[in-house]
Amino acid sequence: MKNTILSFIKGKQLLTMNATVLVGVSGGPDSMALLHFLKSLRKEWQLKLIAISVDHQLRGEESLEDLHYVKEMCKQWDIQFVGTSLDVPAYKETHHLGTQIAARELRYQFFSEQMQRFNATYLALGHHGDDQVETMLMEFVRSASSNTLSGIPVKRTFATGRIIRPFLCVTKKEIEAYCVAEQIVPRIDPSNNEINYTRNYFRKQVLPLIKEKNSNIHTTMQHLSETLQEDENFLQVEAKNMVKEVVETNLSNCEAMFEINSFKQYPRALQRRAFHLILNYLYEDLPKNLSYVHEAHFFSLLQSEKSNVQIDFPHHLKLEKSYANVRFYFETQQEQGDTFHNIMEVPGKVSLPDGSTVTAASVNKCTEEDELTYFCSMDQVALPLHIRTRQFGDKMRWKGLNGSKKVKDIFIDAKIPRNERDTWPIVTDNNGEILWLIGLKKGHPKRKSNTASYIQLHYENGNM
Repeated sequence: MKNTILSFIKGKQLLTMNATVLVGVSGGPDSMALLHFLKSLRKEWQLKLIAISVDHQLRGEESLEDLHYVKEMCKQWDIQFVGTSLDVPAYKETHHLGTQIAARELRYQFFSEQMQRFNATYLALGHHGDDQVETMLMEFVRSASSNTLSGIPVKRTFATGRIIRPFLCVTKKEIEAYCVAEQIVPRIDPSNNEINYTRNYFRKQVLPLIKEKNSNIHTTMQHLSETLQEDENFLQVEAKNMVKEVVETNLSNCEAMFEINSFKQYPRALQRRAFHLILNYLYEDLPKNLSYVHEAHFFSLLQSEKSNVQIDFPHHLKLEKSYANVRFYFETQQEQGDTFHNIMEVPGKVSLPDGSTVTAASVNKCTEEDELTYFCSMDQVALPLHIRTRQFGDKMRWKGLNGSKKVKDIFIDAKIPRNERDTWPIVTDNNGEILWLIGLKKGHPKRKSNTASYIQLHYENGNM
């Protein structure tokens, strides 16, 4: 076992000379064996070892005795000890968490604090090969996403350094045999035998059956775990690059938007990860009821032939397809109060909420028009002019049109996204006749002109 672990440490580059190594020690066989093993390397590798132990206050005096046991063994082995008691029951109740999650959060907070306190390079934890198999099996049962099936990482960045797990190459049985050989008498947590915990069920009921078929399953699963993690790391980097290229984000409004065809040019594997990166950006904490079903709805939205589709996600997040674009936004953060109604004096200038401006001038002749400039005769319209957002039932007419057309239908024909329609600037005269749907349509006033005096309107985009 010693040679196997040492070869694993060197092969995975888990330790360096002269490092400060914190060791998470509960008093059980795995962590006590790990602490003892690292102690055997201490002189050769010039390691500074510090054992850190946590009483979660879940088993009364018994868990406190575990803490005292670790402290006493550290004294015998000449290893620095740091211990603490954490009020997991109170934390669990305050944050509405399950026991295991609450304990883990508090424990890792303490670990992080100690890493910073000692400026440690490594935090060594006693997870072993059977833990890896159990974890991957549990993930397979409850997850439909490949990136969650990669199991426990051998090493990962944490606080001032890295978490390392040197025992992932050995089994629980080998660790127990090591304890016997080294005369280590660990503490045993009786809750480890209760199969009402999911992990214990897999440990007691499922893993033995698998080992009957493959006694070396821990090695197989460790290789699979590392392969999946390597593949996932590569795909995540590519997905982040994809998001930078095609996704527009608005930090102030907590929104994201992309053009569908650009998004779909990338492989499906990257589309899926880009989708999850967007969700991670928008949500402070991912909702627990977010599942693979929402991912399926997202891809259905991308394939939909409908021009306008909207689907609901947890916590009021909306996904909206509007013609060629998809937009993510929170319903409670929708633009409210962005409607406007301003009087336009001639001459004069009006500033709109988005920073755009409309300038009115009195001129003697019509010069060449473009989509941002509009002319009408002074006596064709009822002054003053108004600039406003659309209202229910708005219609306009223009030269060559038989009758009038709803502004709503003009927006649809022009494929204007829904979220832009309610803030689109419209110029009317004092009688409410729509003269200019800025940038889209120019109206034709009903009254005939008997004068050569004109109004010139010019729109300037606030983003220009």
